[in-house]
Amino acid sequence: MTSAQNTEPAAIRLSGRIDSNNAAQTEQDIRAQLAAAGSPDRAVFDAAGLEYISSAGLRVILRIRKDVPELKIINVNPEVYEILDMTGFTEMMTVEKAYRTVSVEGCEVIGEGFNGKVYRIDKDNVVKTYKNAGALAGIMHEREVARLALILGVPTAISYDIVRVGDSYGSVFELLNATSFSKILATQPERYDFCVREYVKMLKKIHSITVPAGKLPRIKEHELRSVRRIKGLIPDVLWDKLFRLTEDVPESDHMVHGDFHTKNIVVADGEVLLIDMDTLSVGHPIFELVHMYNAYVGFSEYDPEIVLNFQGYGAATARRFWHDSLAAYLGTDDEAVIKSVEEKVRVISYANLLDWSSRHSAPSDPATAPTQALWKRELIALLERVDTLRFDPPCDVSAPAELTLPATVDNLPRVTDFISGRLSAAGVRPKFVTQLELAAEEIFVNIANYAYTPYTGNATVRVAFTGPAESPDSAEITFIDSGKPYDPLKKDDPDVTLSAGEREIGGLGIFMAKKVTDDIRYEYVSGQNILTLIKQVR
Repeated sequence: MTSAQNTEPAAIRLSGRIDSNNAAQTEQDIRAQLAAAGSPDRAVFDAAGLEYISSAGLRVILRIRKDVPELKIINVNPEVYEILDMTGFTEMMTVEKAYRTVSVEGCEVIGEGFNGKVYRIDKDNVVKTYKNAGALAGIMHEREVARLALILGVPTAISYDIVRVGDSYGSVFELLNATSFSKILATQPERYDFCVREYVKMLKKIHSITVPAGKLPRIKEHELRSVRRIKGLIPDVLWDKLFRLTEDVPESDHMVHGDFHTKNIVVADGEVLLIDMDTLSVGHPIFELVHMYNAYVGFSEYDPEIVLNFQGYGAATARRFWHDSLAAYLGTDDEAVIKSVEEKVRVISYANLLDWSSRHSAPSDPATAPTQALWKRELIALLERVDTLRFDPPCDVSAPAELTLPATVDNLPRVTDFISGRLSAAGVRPKFVTQLELAAEEIFVNIANYAYTPYTGNATVRVAFTGPAESPDSAEITFIDSGKPYDPLKKDDPDVTLSAGEREIGGLGIFMAKKVTDDIRYEYVSGQNILTLIKQVR
């Protein structure tokens, strides 16, 4: 086989059905086309016309894949893609879906971040469009980090479809009756306090989550790159100080959103959700506050119309919301404390804004020069009096993290992923993680099968630790449901010495949970079953 023969992949169309009736003939036809193309080691199967594929058809592709190392399947309809995905073919080769086309013309914008906009396309669904050229890669990244965030306890939405939107792509989410906090602030000012309270509650929840090592990028590295790019825009001695101050911000493995503003917080069917997850990172909360300040004040500091056009409410509301959210986040009404933290935030904010502006416009551009001059003056003045960017985060990062979801067996993977994620993030040994997963599975399945029969209700799973956050002494996993009162600890342990024919069915689940934990506690309080698994992990 010559290299010239392999320059272009063989293009082969698949159509109709491939099943036991025609699999042999289909394979013969494909191999004939491969031979006509010079038997290349690269091929692209266009599955736009493929309606169905059975296991016999999958075996055809598998045999051909062994002879054609670089095999790619494109334009796969959702039904066929699901078959290829569940059978592992999407792991063995590149498989690309055929994406339906969606128009957002005239659709309401309910959210917007740095990289995209979220449009309502009907009463139940929204689509997030991407501004960057690598939209598909961005969608896959956001799906991955959103799934991680959901597992770790952040209420968010997971995309269920990818579509074409103009020349780019979008992710489709089901968000029933979703309304952004921006729209609430703009049209329902009487709900201002609700927005502040829920906004800060979500912010603290995010910042309390420890993310397993390597799962998310570090936001501090992004900010240091931003500082490096503005070298020369301010006096060298002040730039050196700026870099040193930024570098001195403590590292952290706690989650930050990176684009946390009111367009990215929505109320959907009564639940407050965080959207636009592609900027998810780990780091010190100051970097989160930087992007918050810029969204409410920084970008519009020279031109107040900017925040009105972006958020939908005026500069006065934006500044008030920033101040009140910061005060609530810090847990203080002391203006001196609030101002001190705000000045630290503004140091990095102005550096960030100068970097953004220098990359999007020329220094001599009359439309942006006054804004850049303002940011530069403010940054220089702050650097002359601010000597540290450190402050203690207000969140108790060892506070319990919890996940509430319908108590159905289908949700067991979410429960075990949530628990193992929290345990692993706290440095719990894999052996103990496995034991606690086993115990938790038995308890959750018991709730799912019996607590609400014949109906379905919610269960809350809470993970907490005792001892130092970096090396806890024990882990406590608590299950809470509002189903029928039931204390599983009252049931006698099964006699495991009996033969299979002599044993009673049932009872092994709680018995196993007892065996792999150090203590199990049950109480019935205010109409709720509360069961806690306790395990020494040091």
